[in-house]
Amino acid sequence: MTPLTSRGRARAERRHPSPRLRASAPAGPADARRRGRATRAGLLTAALAALLATAAAPTATAAPDTSPSPPAVAQAEVPAGVTAGVAVFDRQTGTFTEQVNSAGQFRSASVVKLLLALDVLWGRTPESLPAADRTRIDTMLRSSNDAAASTIWANNGGGAIIDRMVARLGLTDTARPPATHPGYWGYTAMSARDTVRIYRYLLDSAPAPVRDYVLGNLRQSTRCASDGYDQHFGIAGSFNRPWAVKQGWSGFTSGGCTPAAATGTAPAAKAAGTAAPTAVATGTAAPTAVATGTAAPTAKAAAPAARAGAGAAAVDLSRPALHTTGLVGPGDRAIVAVLTLHPTGTTYGKAYTDVGRLTRSLNVPGATRPAGTWIGTWGSGVRVRAQASTDSAAITTLPAGVEVLVGCQKRGQQVSVPPYVNDWWAHLPQLGGYMTNIYLSSPDNQVPGVPVC
Repeated sequence: MTPLTSRGRARAERRHPSPRLRASAPAGPADARRRGRATRAGLLTAALAALLATAAAPTATAAPDTSPSPPAVAQAEVPAGVTAGVAVFDRQTGTFTEQVNSAGQFRSASVVKLLLALDVLWGRTPESLPAADRTRIDTMLRSSNDAAASTIWANNGGGAIIDRMVARLGLTDTARPPATHPGYWGYTAMSARDTVRIYRYLLDSAPAPVRDYVLGNLRQSTRCASDGYDQHFGIAGSFNRPWAVKQGWSGFTSGGCTPAAATGTAPAAKAAGTAAPTAVATGTAAPTAVATGTAAPTAKAAAPAARAGAGAAAVDLSRPALHTTGLVGPGDRAIVAVLTLHPTGTTYGKAYTDVGRLTRSLNVPGATRPAGTWIGTWGSGVRVRAQASTDSAAITTLPAGVEVLVGCQKRGQQVSVPPYVNDWWAHLPQLGGYMTNIYLSSPDNQVPGVPVC
């Protein structure tokens, strides 16, 4: 469970002292001459008082402060060891509620697929596209299909796609992949603030058919991506719908997302390991090549320990990257971009958890958050099932060690994973199923503080 952190707020005060003036007694009218002198004396006294008031006035009527207001204190809580670029834009007020290293360049991973889709659609309507192109865009945006992205990249000029979109959208931090890796579309340099600009274009300037088509695909994001990674981290896990997301990842060896529908068809490298005697999968997925965006799908490999060359000199190509971007709330009120790099060797489940915690810490206008308790897990190949029984259908497999949202718990089939035995099962509302409490990071069979279903 992630504890809430209270924050103090500084209170600025300004003092505006007002001058205090003494009242003058009127002169007594003994005779006309004296009245004349008194009148002149009164005028002199009034003039002196006015002079004094004028001299004192600046302390009370200082010119208005025209300097810009200080930026709001960032809510973002970046986990230790994580490098992040964050931007949250409130479309209702036209202001940013969060900015942390928002101009920092990161390798885009699959977030660049937004630009690939927009380039294909530039000057066209979705209905005018050849069926093959439309299918590629659908799978590229919904399930982050890399083969589709590689085909679009190769067919439309590679890095020239990025050059065109930078000019069209006025992007300032986006650059084509370095000359050393021209075919790696996932090595395109992007920033959090440029990602916000892309979504603002989609929402406010793109032709309505293009806007509806692209965002319609992002609203249909699949939990399991084409390469077997669970892509519902960050925005998708932190907030209730409505949302639309385009995620990105690079540099990991196993995502662990294995929906029941894909059984028997998933690549061998993504297959779960051996099952425990009670049929709860606990094996470790075999290492697999990491999809980082190359022209040929078979050429994808883990990112080399290097930095990009010309055009993207500041981009780190070494550390694992995990990005969550998209729209949140009714009317797509908030645009959220969270780009992150993690220490070398970080597991997908750990990065998934850290990005979730960072995203949940943000001030996202219009967002509503799911009810429940966030709890860590242990083990790999842990299945989420339709019912509280190992005999029920497997819905998906959790990334190893990921934090999950538990809504409630109930008794079900007894599970034995020596030396542990437990008949309590946790309901995971975001996954629509149950996992045995054995794999929750809790010392008790029944998790304290979590209600019974």
